[in-house]
Amino acid sequence: MKKNTLLQLFFCTCFVWILNCTVTASTVDTIDVHSKVMHKNIKAVVITPQGYDAKSGKKYPVVYLLHGHSANYRSWIKDVPSIKKSADELGLIVVCPDGGFNSWYINSPVDTSVKYDSYIAEELVPYIDANYATIADKKARAISGYSMGGHGALYLGIKHPDLFANVGSICGGVDLRPFPNNWQLKNILGDLQTSPANWDAYSVINMVDLLGKGQLNLMIDCGVDDFFLAVNRKLHEKLVNMKISHEYIEREGGHTRNYWANSVDYHFFYFKRMFTQAGY
Repeated sequence: MKKNTLLQLFFCTCFVWILNCTVTASTVDTIDVHSKVMHKNIKAVVITPQGYDAKSGKKYPVVYLLHGHSANYRSWIKDVPSIKKSADELGLIVVCPDGGFNSWYINSPVDTSVKYDSYIAEELVPYIDANYATIADKKARAISGYSMGGHGALYLGIKHPDLFANVGSICGGVDLRPFPNNWQLKNILGDLQTSPANWDAYSVINMVDLLGKGQLNLMIDCGVDDFFLAVNRKLHEKLVNMKISHEYIEREGGHTRNYWANSVDYHFFYFKRMFTQAGY
């Protein structure tokens, strides 16, 4: 009798534990979004926070996280699984789109099949707003990423200030011109010697000339051992000279997953602060 009672207690405890995990854990969806501009379906991971119920009427801010060169839509959730906890604790929807092997999140002037700028701005964001309980306001929308994704986040944020009011970069390749022979950049920009205008136009450090004061909430950080440190310092200096408000951080570390995993928490908290200040 005592043995049966203990077994019942054990199974009841397990059931309560499983139920509790089910109620409080974030939900991770993998979705396919059809891109008319690129004529294919493109995957993304969407993380919804604990308690999310599309029918409840509650709306959530959204953070888009872009991956780096040669990675994919699963990279953030695989390499930094703590982003699920951040979504729960901060009450955010997190979207991790696939940006291709080497897109740098632009519409390539060389390879017309690469149109990730148009895909994200014109297709993915509207899809997420139509299918999830988002606050469809640029002040409740943020974008960040690491490496190629850091470049992409700044590029898209500067080019589309009507979509994103909050923009971050982690170890971003913010000036592509010092790296003409790296990461197959020639495939999307052409050769630096013969097509210098492409490299000038698509490097974020030049695009900041389009920024107005207070147009974006910016957070930029880079490790002191990162090969992108010099170009990030130049971007920071340019923003200071332009009197463009931004947060800039250098910390110990290099171009590594450990650095990105640590940095993304700073970005989440920064974005949450911006959302709160905007009334969300």
